[in-house]
Amino acid sequence: MSLDSQTLRDLVEERLPRGQVRAIQSAHKDPDRFDQYLALLQERVGWDEPIVLPFGEHLHIVAKGAGRYVVKCDCGHEFCEYTDNWKLESLIHVRDTEEALREIYPEKMHGDPRWNVLREYFCPGCKTLLEVEAVPPGYPVIHDFVPDLEGFYEEWLGRELPG
Repeated sequence: MSLDSQTLRDLVEERLPRGQVRAIQSAHKDPDRFDQYLALLQERVGWDEPIVLPFGEHLHIVAKGAGRYVVKCDCGHEFCEYTDNWKLESLIHVRDTEEALREIYPEKMHGDPRWNVLREYFCPGCKTLLEVEAVPPGYPVIHDFVPDLEGFYEEWLGRELPG
């Protein structure tokens, strides 16, 4: 299924009806979809370093040159090398009391803070909420994954990793 740039933009901005989204997700992808998506993401940010991989909502892996890649927020805040855990450089709010959990959950609908806390990770630059973890108290900060940039570009896309 080939998407025009406006349909792709509407998909990213969640303006398409559910049925159309499902059809797009289920269909074969046009060969340049990834490049179209990167171009759309790139035009939405105010900085020039090339995005090489989307890394989550509002987060991107960008090429800094000389084979260096960092995690960067939409606002331009740079966290760390993409192989490190960006969460350790974020602002962290821990909801570890009934009162804090009640700010977002109705009464008796939240977990027991003695067993489960919510950690909210925010960008230090723009204060955007980037991720939430539900973990036992004292659990280490989760390092979600380290993407294989070279493998993705060379084996999946059939070209060299930019930067």
